[in-house]
Amino acid sequence: MTQTIDPEIERHLAVFRRGASDLIEERELTLLLEKALSSGRGLRVKFGMDPSSPDLHIGHAIPLMKLREVQELGHTVVLIVGDATAMVGDPSGRNSLRPVLTREEVEHNLATYTEQAGRVLDMERGIEVRRNSEWFDAMKFEDLLALCTRMTVSQMIERDTFRKRMEKREPIGINEFLYPLMQGWDSVMIDCDVEFGGSDQLFNLHVGRRLQEQMGQRRQVLRTSPLINGLDGRKMSKSYGNAIGVTDSAREMTFGIMRLDDESMRTWFVQLTRVPESEIEEILAGHPREAKARLAREITTFFHGENAAKEAAAAFDREVRDKELPSDIPEHPWRFGDAIALPGLLKELGLVRSTSEARRAMQGGGVRVDGESLRDPHHQLTPAQLPVLLQVGKKRFARLLPPG
Repeated sequence: MTQTIDPEIERHLAVFRRGASDLIEERELTLLLEKALSSGRGLRVKFGMDPSSPDLHIGHAIPLMKLREVQELGHTVVLIVGDATAMVGDPSGRNSLRPVLTREEVEHNLATYTEQAGRVLDMERGIEVRRNSEWFDAMKFEDLLALCTRMTVSQMIERDTFRKRMEKREPIGINEFLYPLMQGWDSVMIDCDVEFGGSDQLFNLHVGRRLQEQMGQRRQVLRTSPLINGLDGRKMSKSYGNAIGVTDSAREMTFGIMRLDDESMRTWFVQLTRVPESEIEEILAGHPREAKARLAREITTFFHGENAAKEAAAAFDREVRDKELPSDIPEHPWRFGDAIALPGLLKELGLVRSTSEARRAMQGGGVRVDGESLRDPHHQLTPAQLPVLLQVGKKRFARLLPPG
């Protein structure tokens, strides 16, 4: 017999589930929610941020945006500012030794960190901000030794990052083994119910569960979110020039998001907006440029407000989409049935001499539909997408209008 979950519990669970790469353990989360809501006490939801660089991009903002929803449900967010762990350096996903930061470098990065996080989180309610130097600076040498005895080397090298580096004979610092223990100890010190992190953090989060159990605490539930790609399909990084900063202007956000590759849009919609997932599928079924414009509007509105987002969208249309269009673009009413593949359409409209020429132009990025470069030779247009502006190269244009 299936047990019916209280609708209020289900509402909370839905927030934790959406966009999660991992949710360990959902049954434990359900029990925690039942207890917390019946007692009027929200969960303690932890997220750690190491000030290893001075700026945050919207990839960093993904867990923060989810935590904002958690705050709105009445739970307490415990934001761990990792001024101690930042000096050690998180080895997650790294194939080389991370440089050890000085306390002065960490403090420099901290100057903007909390302010930037405050652009996403509600810093006035349901939040605790804690530095983990609060407990690590108070540790004596014997306390550190005791912490190190709580895991073995064999347990530590179960981690993919360490194992792969060992197989390649790449160096691993002893200090790197400390990092998962330190992050896990943070959970013990703040009596954490749920910990958020990126999907590359799962090992560290499990260490928190292990240490809590050893210390007689209930084990925290783990929730991870995926690491999103940047604007060019590679890992988001300011060093690649493919990131959008949380402090970017409305114009910079909108113009940047409009450069996003089509394949990344679904992940960005799920992770960085609150658009219902059923509606996301409808949006993505339409024209990619319109979907991207909606995505840009949602994200820019969150950070800058509706008016600024509208102004930025209008600026993009004015300066990019409609730039240098000829005044005498030929117009053609639809006469191609229910759908037609783009190469055949371009031939029918006289923009290319053959479908093979159209395919070559598409492969080279020379075919645009409403300003969006399309490379898939199987891409089809339907009457529902009209009107659209077609472009081949720099000088050949046609506007396709609804039938009649």
